[in-house]
This record gives sequence, C-alpha cells and structure tokens, in this order.
Amino acid sequence: MAYCYDYPRPALTVDCVVFGWDAQCALQVLLIRRNLTPFQGQWALPGGFVRPEETLEAAARRELQEETGVDDIFLEQLYTFGAVERDPRDRVVTVAYYALINLSDHALAAQTDADEAQWYAIDELPTLAFDHGHIFQVALKRLQGKLRYEPIGFELLPQKFTLSQLQVLYETVLGYELDKRNFRKKLLKMELLTALEEWQTGVAHRAARLYSFDTEKYQQLQEQGFSFDL
Repeated sequence: MAYCYDYPRPALTVDCVVFGWDAQCALQVLLIRRNLTPFQGQWALPGGFVRPEETLEAAARRELQEETGVDDIFLEQLYTFGAVERDPRDRVVTVAYYALINLSDHALAAQTDADEAQWYAIDELPTLAFDHGHIFQVALKRLQGKLRYEPIGFELLPQKFTLSQLQVLYETVLGYELDKRNFRKKLLKMELLTALEEWQTGVAHRAARLYSFDTEKYQQLQEQGFSFDL
C-alpha cells in the first residue's frame, strides 16, 4: 500500500567495515574504488542504498556480495551515522556494520559500482570518500573493545591455529603486547579450545600444536552465564 507523507524523508544506506587477517599476521580492511559520482575513483567502504523490501542486514550482505564477492561472514551492526552534510548528493543516513573474515577463505571480485576491491593494512589506508574514515575508526575501536569480552577474534583465524597465532592476533588488534604465560593460562582455563593431534607444517622452527575453537561449547556456557574475559 502506498502512502503520502507531509515531510521529506532522508535516504538510507548501509556501509560495511570488513576486517581481515592475513598469513603475514596483519589486520586489514576491505575497500572498493568507486566508479560512480560522487568521489569517483576514490576508495571507500563497500555499501549502498537500502531497497524498500530489504532489512538493513540483508542490504549490507547484498552490497558486500555485489561489490566485492564476499558473503557468508560474521556481520554485526555498528552504529548509525547521520551528519547532515555527510553525503553531497542528498540527506543520507547510513547504518554501518562491521564484519570479520579470514582472508584465505574469501576471494575478491569487484562488481556493480566498484571498479576494484582491495585489502589495505589498517595503518596504510588511503583517504576515504564520504565520512568513511570516521566510520572505520569507530569500527576499529568497537573491535578492540569487544575482542576482550567476546571470542570474535576466532572469526579472523583459520579453523586450525596455534596459540602463538592467536596471541599475535590479539596483540595486533589491541596494539600492545600481552604476557605469553598469563594469556595462555587464562585462555586454556576456559576449556574452549580443542587441542588437535596436528602440528604446523612447513615452518623453520619447531612445529607447534594446532587448536580449534569449540563454538558449541561456548554457546552452552553462555546459556549458563559464562563470561568470556581476556
């Protein structure tokens, strides 16, 4: 059913801050090069306008798949950005999401209004279109904060990982060193890691044991009031 409104309505978009973790132990963010005005040719976060029949999350997942080829990933709503002049085209409010993936599991394929999709190290980002630089900073702070009280860091790792890889991930995201003994003691005490009968291969040093995160056990513990705290 169509309705007529007495007041103008802002346009609604979604933007996605996609964090990835690579084999060189670097935290990266996914950007697209715009092929449409405004900011044609500049780098931006993947995103676009919400269709009338879509939920916000459905729009975010569609835009990610259309612009980068990335799908089936951890995605969580971040914040709503509504500065009056954030978009030179019109009054546009955007709902931002952040996502976490392991880079080896997802191939990029720029499509629709993106000329190119590329990963950038978080400390080497180019100037971003719109207010996307600010959105990125908010997402990074959310990731840093949430990493300590929810096991979202495992979304960035491969399914099988070493304790050293896990610690390097935490140190890289948080921006400071962690005591190796205390970190491992707290983590293993939670009994959320499964020690595998597998070890690293192709390394010059002594091969380390591989572990996996027990998602089912974590969900069961959550229902009992368990608090993940690193």
